[in-house]
Amino acid sequence: MRTRERPYLTQFTDFGLAKPLLRALADEGYATPTPIQAQAIAPVMAGRDLQGIAQTGTGKTAAFALPILHRLAGERRQPPRKGCRVLVLSPTRELASQIGESFRTYGRHIGVSVAVVFGGVKYGGQHKAMANGVDVLVATPGRLLDHLQERTITLSGVEIFVLDEADQMLDLGFIVPIRKITAQLPKVRQNLFFSATMPGEIGKLAGELLRDPLKVAVAPQATTVEKVNQKVLFVEQGRKRALLAELFDDPGFKRVIVFTRTKRGADRVAKGLEQVGVEAASIHGDKSQGQRERALADFKAGGVRALVATDIAARGIDIDAVSHVVQFELPHVPESYVHRIGRTARAGADGSAVAFCADDERPLLKDIEKVTRQQIPSWDRRNDRQLGAATAAMPEVGRPERADTRGAGAHRGQHQPKRNRNHGGGGFKGGAHRHEGGAPRQGEAGPQGRPSFKGPRRGGGAGGGQSSGRTGVWSNR
Repeated sequence: MRTRERPYLTQFTDFGLAKPLLRALADEGYATPTPIQAQAIAPVMAGRDLQGIAQTGTGKTAAFALPILHRLAGERRQPPRKGCRVLVLSPTRELASQIGESFRTYGRHIGVSVAVVFGGVKYGGQHKAMANGVDVLVATPGRLLDHLQERTITLSGVEIFVLDEADQMLDLGFIVPIRKITAQLPKVRQNLFFSATMPGEIGKLAGELLRDPLKVAVAPQATTVEKVNQKVLFVEQGRKRALLAELFDDPGFKRVIVFTRTKRGADRVAKGLEQVGVEAASIHGDKSQGQRERALADFKAGGVRALVATDIAARGIDIDAVSHVVQFELPHVPESYVHRIGRTARAGADGSAVAFCADDERPLLKDIEKVTRQQIPSWDRRNDRQLGAATAAMPEVGRPERADTRGAGAHRGQHQPKRNRNHGGGGFKGGAHRHEGGAPRQGEAGPQGRPSFKGPRRGGGAGGGQSSGRTGVWSNR
């Protein structure tokens, strides 16, 4: 496999894209390609198979949608009945919808036909959309297999096949369905393969699907977004909810995605936030498609401040201006940490990510630091006299006071913070919790008392430095 090394093209006009595409890009205010777009568009336009490795939020959709639309604009023909010319496989409903909308947006002046097929909705509308064939079909693997078995969709006319977020396909158990789908594709086709990481099974799948591919990598595998300000808080499992509520006292937490491992946990955390006056909604696989779409729409519009999600929302959801990502529970798959924090600091903006780590999650944190090749700044929030006691001066990124790992049995990455001690330094981005009198000296207790809640609470009282009411609301039921 050859790696593409070429100077970046600095404007979309440099690629020779069809004029209707340039017009659509101008309509959207896009003039300069991202690194993945700068390296991928030209070879895809030339018909090459391509393997793209890039973090989420780097513009991968346009990197394949623009050259595909350019080809469709130059080679106009009727797609086969119940078939498509372009097939894009996506791991989740939300990402499939987003990709479909991107094709419609960029192809608005071409007259391209697009259908999106996923589960959780009735089949009738999908049958109707596919009856006469479409130029572009975006689908999730499970629902597409259903259509193939019912013979309501055929793949015999596919000219370009795109597998997006391939490593999440692996996480969700879609590798076998993907192989069943690709067995029905024409042998002669162009293949585009995109993934944020490249675990062994995904590398094997890429070897099966791609022919003499060009590899485009815009970031090392499994590295985190550089502009994300990352922090770890060590906290007891039963006190996570109280700490989460405390974080939302910072007005800088404007638009926040909170990740949990389970569907039930997402609902419970969202309900708890509502009880302390933080507008919240949950999104996970048990929600209907309408519920998921409404929750996302409310979050994008600013109607809710917190979106509590399982990993179904960890990738591909393009939500602007997410100020913070909070990992209420660390993921079992370390690469998922990367994708979760990729929901913030998008499109060149800054963002912050906070991860809660209980004692039983220490091995997960160790795995994350191994995969990301970094030591994440951390501090201890265990054994606080009260959870309102000082969002006590936290260390600046780059100058963390790390846990003492010199004791017996400690090893690098094990994270054994010193107990009963607040570490000095700065606060979260925005400085809402910075101690006005300066950081305490090493070994001293941090300032007692807490910032008062800014704004009214529904059912949680006025705040004002009191944490006892909150502890009851957030009890570990």
